[in-house]
Amino acid sequence: MWPSDPQSSSPDPGRPSVGRRRRIRTATRQALHGVSRPAAGNPGGGPLSRSRPGDRLPVHPALQTAASYAWRILVVGGLVYAVFSVLGRFHEIAVAVFLGLVVTAMLRPVADLLGLVMPRPLAVAVSLLGSIVIVLGVLVLIGESVAGERAGLQREFEAGIGRIERWLEKPPFRLNPDALTDLQSRIGEFLSSHRSTLISTAMSGAHRLVEVLTVLALALFCSVFFIHSGDRQWGWFCEQLPVAARERVSIAGRAAWRTFTGYTHGIVLVAATNAVLVGVALFILGVPLALPLALLEFFAAFIPLIGSPIALAVAAVVALAAKGPLIAGLVIALIVIIGQIEGHLLHPIVMSWAVRLHPVVVALTVIGGAIAAGILGAVVAVPLVSVVWSARQALRRAPEPEPLEKAASPVP
Repeated sequence: MWPSDPQSSSPDPGRPSVGRRRRIRTATRQALHGVSRPAAGNPGGGPLSRSRPGDRLPVHPALQTAASYAWRILVVGGLVYAVFSVLGRFHEIAVAVFLGLVVTAMLRPVADLLGLVMPRPLAVAVSLLGSIVIVLGVLVLIGESVAGERAGLQREFEAGIGRIERWLEKPPFRLNPDALTDLQSRIGEFLSSHRSTLISTAMSGAHRLVEVLTVLALALFCSVFFIHSGDRQWGWFCEQLPVAARERVSIAGRAAWRTFTGYTHGIVLVAATNAVLVGVALFILGVPLALPLALLEFFAAFIPLIGSPIALAVAAVVALAAKGPLIAGLVIALIVIIGQIEGHLLHPIVMSWAVRLHPVVVALTVIGGAIAAGILGAVVAVPLVSVVWSARQALRRAPEPEPLEKAASPVP
């Protein structure tokens, strides 16, 4: 008989069978051409099926969570960018509404108090006109004081500049006297050669003045209606929303307005305290323009952290020019003392119940607002972030709304 075929003989225990080798070669070719693993319902190890486009590859849960947060952050960022872009195009209207809200936060309690003894429209008119008269009276008083001291201020500043020049000529600076004289002549030449540019800048400043007056008029117009019937306007706005969202929007709005009102009252109190301290200290030290510098400190205090030091630095320069280095050094010490009083006494006592933000968050908010929109952004940034944070906290504490079907069902 012919010798038996090796393939038909009994297989070698250490060598895979022909069928197994064929399945291995088939699986290898299919793997190289991009096929999937056997399905869960085919555990027998049959031929592998090709992957279909609808098959989902396994993804780590951490990556899925990161991706879900990433696209939501992108959507929120795009929405915030769109809102700020629109506000940037219509920034005069946004500023007017913001100032109207500030005036409302300040004068609404006064109008409510006057409304107990007189009609509501008359109470609103009296509160607004009275505040305007007070502001104009302060400005007129400052203008009169500056005009009355103009001659003496001119002599003091001329003598002060001479003292500064002699001080810079001595150790440790040892500046050349000719350099200072040459600097004054160069400044005069620059002003004479750029006269047309300065005139155009002044005209642009006049245009800005018209814009400022327009914004103030619009803010006053808005504040009249906000003070008179702001609660009814908010109620009308909430009624235009879907029924499921009205309660939560109302809760967030009340919390935001409470925080905004507290912040406005607190920052005005802090600014007034700083202005009084600065005015009294500059008057005792004999620094000229004490009242205008105190007013500058009042408005600068509305920019947290950096406003007061800048205003007091201006006061130090005035003291250096008018009274010399010793008084200027005392004013710098005043900057440190008032900064400590504001940071460790006034803000914790007055502002802690209204604005619950960490000082690092406040600093980053102020700098970010200044980069985005200049001085106006630095002023608006902190109350805006405080309002958003307060609304978020109020929504977290609020109970979840019931489904419409359950809410509409009668109570047994």
